[in-house]
Parts: sequence; structure tokens; C-alpha cells
Amino acid sequence: MLSTSPTPPSGDPGAVGLSDPQYSSKRRQMLDLVNKLHSTGVQLDIDLPVIAVIGSQSAGKSSLIESISGITLPRASGTCTRVPTECRLTRSSEPWQCTVSLRFITDAGGQPLQQVKNENFGDTIFDKVEVEERLRRAQRAILNPTTNVRQFLEGADEDPFDRELSFSKNCVTLQISGPDVADLSFVDLPGLIASVGNGGSDSDIELVEDLVRSYIERPSCIILLTVACETDFENQGAHRLTKKYDREGKRTIGVLTKPDRIPAGEEDSWLRFIKNEYEALENGWFSVKQPDSRTLQAGITWEEARSSEREFFSLTSPWSSLEFSYQQHLGTSNLTGQLSDILSALIMKRLPELQDELQILLEKTQESLKTLPKPPSTDVLTEILHLIGDFSRDLAKHLEGTPDEDGLLQAIRPAHEAFKRAIRATAPNFKPFEKNKQSFTMSHMLGEETDVDTPSFLSNEEDPTSKESGPTNAIYIDEVMERAKRAITRELPDHYPFVVSKEYILSFVSHWEGPTRKLFTAVYQVLLSHVKALVVRHFGKYAHGGLQHHVTLLASEFVKDLSINTMDKLLWILDLEKRPRTLNAHYYADYRDKFLAHYRGSRRTDSEGTLISKLERYDHSSRSPKTTDFRERMQGVLAGLTEIGIAGVKAADLPKLLPSDPFEPALDIMATVRAYFQVAYKRYADLVPMAIDHELILALDRDRALETALLKGLGITGAEAYQKCKEFLQEAPNVVARREELQKKRDRLVTAQQELVDLWL
Repeated sequence: MLSTSPTPPSGDPGAVGLSDPQYSSKRRQMLDLVNKLHSTGVQLDIDLPVIAVIGSQSAGKSSLIESISGITLPRASGTCTRVPTECRLTRSSEPWQCTVSLRFITDAGGQPLQQVKNENFGDTIFDKVEVEERLRRAQRAILNPTTNVRQFLEGADEDPFDRELSFSKNCVTLQISGPDVADLSFVDLPGLIASVGNGGSDSDIELVEDLVRSYIERPSCIILLTVACETDFENQGAHRLTKKYDREGKRTIGVLTKPDRIPAGEEDSWLRFIKNEYEALENGWFSVKQPDSRTLQAGITWEEARSSEREFFSLTSPWSSLEFSYQQHLGTSNLTGQLSDILSALIMKRLPELQDELQILLEKTQESLKTLPKPPSTDVLTEILHLIGDFSRDLAKHLEGTPDEDGLLQAIRPAHEAFKRAIRATAPNFKPFEKNKQSFTMSHMLGEETDVDTPSFLSNEEDPTSKESGPTNAIYIDEVMERAKRAITRELPDHYPFVVSKEYILSFVSHWEGPTRKLFTAVYQVLLSHVKALVVRHFGKYAHGGLQHHVTLLASEFVKDLSINTMDKLLWILDLEKRPRTLNAHYYADYRDKFLAHYRGSRRTDSEGTLISKLERYDHSSRSPKTTDFRERMQGVLAGLTEIGIAGVKAADLPKLLPSDPFEPALDIMATVRAYFQVAYKRYADLVPMAIDHELILALDRDRALETALLKGLGITGAEAYQKCKEFLQEAPNVVARREELQKKRDRLVTAQQELVDLWL
């Protein structure tokens, strides 16, 4: 194998990799910076410059890596081609050393991990001879993910009989530093395969291709494409994949390996690549000559291998006859120099972009962290108390009322309006006509409007278009009169029992329970919905520990208990209305007189309509210059009343002066009931919403009732308070994992950003 003899001193033409001192200190600084950025792990977040070595299996990639890095890669069992190997080479004034670590991006089942895991594999290596064995063991550990890593690190140096995996996306990382080590980062990827052997799977082909694609699709990836000269170019799939992601060949460097195995007579076809005449690349094609297997087994040194390579290209035709410019594309040293130039140029170009990208990513990461709930406090009991206190204060604000259009009171208001309309629609539908009177009956059959249903004095408070349910059946005057007569017991003549009016009153009151329950249900549901929304707002981030669920149950149960008490109070109010009574005598008397006059006037008819309608038209058109007989007579009547000392009388008041009607007792009952309805419905339409507001809505926060119920119900005031609070504040695993992921990302970005800042200091 290749001997890992000490690296020649700085300045030697055979210096390993990029240790040649011809590179300026600034360039070395740039290469060192990228290695430091890679060490922060920030390549998971941004596109860092890197060299990816790709090719088909057995294309000579590993030998090429050895010639650049100066270390020997394992070859037994072919494991070196099955696991990605990242090499981070860093120049250092300290003695040469190498650390090996395993990077896991997938679990044992091949599923992506939420957070990349890095694990050191053994102690630091100070002797290059030990690297090959350590790498071999590390690759076995990657390919057998269910076996403890230490078994491969400390066990016998033997391959297991069966591997768990043929290939893996998880990788081995080498961090090599020393005084004569290259400042370079590159990754040796598994070779692309066209078929699988024993123990393999067809999915391996896609797995390897996806792995290679994940690197070369990045714009800052320099693709080192290895092509073996012993196989037809068209049969090597690595080039096809490269063309897909670097169609113009701007970031691809082609490397022809095994030039000593070109079949006789086919040399010219391969020379076309070196001359960039075929499959031209912006950075051109190179060719390298590495030791064959027998030479490696003989223990050839790195210096001897490089000397043999120079001898091959200088003495072997047709390579030796190439022009000088093409000679610069032959040999490992020329390739390494070109890689250094290209990587350095790319780093210089990317530095300003990296600074901006890091800043943007850092800001986005900080914003993402802000969207997550803050981690639970170590003082869990105090935090629970603060949460409940904040919830109670926010609830009190909503119960009192907020100016938001979707506030609690705003959401309840439509139900209040519907309730008022429903109660108002239960007004008794009295008709001051006999049921069989033709003129009245025909007018309603024809759909004509009358002045009976909506008196002018109710026009500002009644809604004649209301469609609410209620006692819509008409009650005619002769029906009222008949009912009054049947109710007479020992009363004096022309006196009728109050029970008649009471029965009519109870009749419309009996329709109030339905709208009352409907209003209560609507308010209850709106309130419960708002309370649950506030619970989610304040406790939603603690759903995993059950705090949100428990608070929701306790709050819902508390609202339910209040609702039972509230409904009892509403039924109590309704029971009060079943005993007709009012102390609002003036209001009641005023409406009774108005309704009595209205009903009396509606019974006086002639060819021009009811007397009441003509009197109302007279009042409404008193300023009109048009003169009619009725108008002239009305003016005379009103003037005569003024002359005898009855001033201020309006036309609408005149029905009070009409002579008695045989149906006068019925008119009196109708006016009494209808006037009382005005008193009772307005009273009830106010009291019910007020009672619901007081007993259900405002009671939630009265004397901190709900807050007290939550503290007691959660059991955080007892001996086990701390443990319960701790359990309540448990976060969902995905939230914890997401926060840890973002925090690690933020730390990577901050560290990388500081590295860039230090570069310019």
C-alpha cells in the first residue's frame, strides 16, 4: 500500500496537496475560513464551497483522494466506496493530527433525523499509519447502524458476515491538521452503480444517485468528475448526472484516471478531452496516474508514486508529445493547483454573499424561535399562577366588553335583537269588528292594509314587517264580548271580571318561554365559544401536558353551572309576568286611553273609510292648502271646543268623545290588555337580557369566581402541587425538538458569522 512517510518539508516540489508555499497567506486564510465554517456545521444551512469527488465505481476516486490528502484510505471489502468520506484539511503550527467522527443524518431505518448528530469515533490520531484502520472501522459502524458504535471501535478488525446496509447517507468525517497539510475541504462520494451484486438491493442505485445529487446540485459545489480510461466514456453515468446540474460545465473539473489502461489505438480519443475538444469544460480536463494494486501492496511511498506519475506522462506517448499548455493538465500536482485556484476564487466570490445569507438566515431563525412558546420556567408553580392570572384578566376584559367587531358583546347583540322582536310579535291581535262583518273581512281577504294593526302612536316602536312567530290569529270584538259575558258571576250590571283580561294577558305571556330559552341558548353558546378561544390563546402551547384540556373542562363546567342558575332566574322572572301587575300607572293609563280611542274610532265607518283614519289624515295634512268638507267641519269643531275653553285638542283625540257602543265593555278589555302588553313586553325584553348578563356573563369574573375554581380544580394548591404543575407545563416533543433545532441553527449561524467578522479584523 501507499506508504505514509512524513510529508516533505515546506518548499519541496513534492509537497503534499496544497501545502506548497506558493499560495499567498491571504488565500490560505480564505481556505482556512471555509474549513472553520464547515466545522461549525453551517453547511446544513447555507451553500459553502466544497469539492465533491464523483465517478462510477472503480473509477480511481480513492486513489485520487490519497494523492491529494497524503493519507491511505481503506480498500478491503470495498467499504470505501459505500460511505461518503468528508476530508477537512487545515494547516496548523501544531503537530500533525487527525480526528474521526461519524455524522448521522438518518436513523437506522433510513428516515431523516430532525437534528444532525455528530459523534466522535475514537481518540485523536497522531500517527498517519493508524488512519486507514480507523476509517475502516468507522465505515463498518455506519453500515451497521443498529450495532453499538464502540463494538466496531474496540472489537476485532474483521468485517461482519452480513452488512445491515449496502450504502448509507451517513458519513465519516476526517479533520486533519498539521504544519504541512492542505487548507481544503472535499468529500469522496460512493461510486455510481448500474447494477447490484449479492446482498444488494435495487434501491441502492437510487440511494447512491440521490446522495451524489444532494452535493452536486449546490451552486457552490466544485464537481471533481473522475472518468476511468479503461471503460467507454458513454458507459460512465457520472458524467450524465453532472451535465444535469452543471449543463455549461462551469464548475466541473474532469479527471481521467488509469491512463495506462487505454486500449492500444484509442489514445487519441482520450487526448481530445485533455485538449477540451470533446465534452468541453470551462476548467478543462486533467489526467492522473496512480499506482496499481501490486505497487500499492509493495508499499510504494507517496513521493515515489508522484515521481512515477511524472515519469509516465513525460516518457509515455502520446502524453509526452502534447504541447506545453496541455502538459499542464497532466499529473496530480497540476490538478491540485487548479483545484486550489478554483476553490479560492469561489471562496472570494462567495464571502460577501455568505455574510448577507447568514444575516438573513439568522433573522429568519430568530423569528421562527419567537413563534414558538417560551420554554417552561423552572418555577413551575409561579408560572401556572401567572398563566391563570393572565387568563382571568383577559377574560374580565372581554366580559366587560371590547371594541372589536368580533367581541363577546357584539356577538351576542343579534340574539338580543331577535329576542326583542320575538316578544314584541306576541302582541294580542285584537280587531274592533265583529267576526262576520263583511267590510272588514273582505278588506283583509284582499290583502288591503288597515289602520287597525298599526296605530299611528305605535309607528315609532313597532315593526309591522316582523315575521316572528306569535299569536297571529285575530281576536274579534264579538269574541271578546262573548267571553266577558260568560265570565260574569256576582258582579253588578255592566261590570266584567278582571279574569277575562288576565286570561288574555296570560295567553301572550305563555308564548315568551320559547324566545327566552332561545336567547339563553344563543348567549350560552357564544360565551362558551369565547371562553374556549381564550383558553386556547393562553394555554394552547401547553396542550401536551394536559393543562389546556383541564382548564377547558373546568371552565366549561363552571359556565354550565352558572347557566343552570341563570335559567332558573329567567323562569322566575317569567313566573312574575304570570301575575299581571304594574306600578307604571301613568305609562299604562296613557296607552290604555290611546288604544281605547283607536279601537272606538276604527269602528266608525262611512263611504270614505273609518273615522279614525280620516282624523289621522286630517292631523297629518293640516298644513295642506287643499280644502274638503270634512276638513272644514273639523276646523269648526276644533274651533268651537277652543271657544268653550277646551283648548289643545287634536283631531285624533275626538274619538274619546264618541257615544257609547254596545261593545264598549269589549273595547275596554281590549284596550286594557293591549296597553298592559306595552308595559309588560318592554319590561320583560329588558329584564331577561339583563338577567343573563348579570347571572351568566358577568358572574364568570365576579369575585374572581372562575379563577378560584381553576386553582382548586387543577389541584395546584395541595401537597403535590409542584409535580402537577411540572406535568402540566410539559411541552410536546416536536416543540422541544424544533426549539433545539432552531437554537442549534442559531448558534451555528452566530459562530459562522463571527468567523467572517474575525476574517476582516
